[in-house]
Amino acid sequence: MKSETFPISIRSRQVSTAMLGTAMLIIGGASAVAQDKQALIESALSAAPPMVAETATVKDSKGNVLREGSGAYTCFPREGAGQSPLCVDEVWAGWLDAYVNKKPFTPSKVGVSYMLAGDAPDAGVSNIDPYDMEPKADNQFIVEGPHLMILVPDPALLEAFPAEPGGGEPYVMWKGTPYAHIMVPTGARPEQPAVSQ
Repeated sequence: MKSETFPISIRSRQVSTAMLGTAMLIIGGASAVAQDKQALIESALSAAPPMVAETATVKDSKGNVLREGSGAYTCFPREGAGQSPLCVDEVWAGWLDAYVNKKPFTPSKVGVSYMLAGDAPDAGVSNIDPYDMEPKADNQFIVEGPHLMILVPDPALLEAFPAEPGGGEPYVMWKGTPYAHIMVPTGARPEQPAVSQ
């Protein structure tokens, strides 16, 4: 009898050891995923003022909800090169969809978006062409520091602001396009990248 149960006992131990190892990998992996998720949430919320961050929903770039919120804002983290943390209201969510899909857009009301962590050092964009991501001498390329962005339903309101990034005052980005908005710098602008001629 002992000889019959002995191999079963060894096999049970092997199965138990294998299951324990698998469970530890799963738990360790889940812990890493939880840490990654928390890092993404913290990245996203770095774009918002504290009262907005408190109630904001957080989503990744694929639209997966990382944290459910009760407020009017949705925040997105930096997930890779050229991306910067961003928090948007409903109007800006519509703008993002139009921008990504290169569709026309007219805001129905004022919209406010926060980028209080500023542009990532490897981010930035032309202030003239919404889809030009390369610094050039003729495209007013800008890597902006902490700022907020404002959409207005009447494009005539944009005329009150300069169309070039200056010394920290508000300016219009992408004037004359469906994606035009007011940029409001709130902190120091980082060193700008070298431009190609």
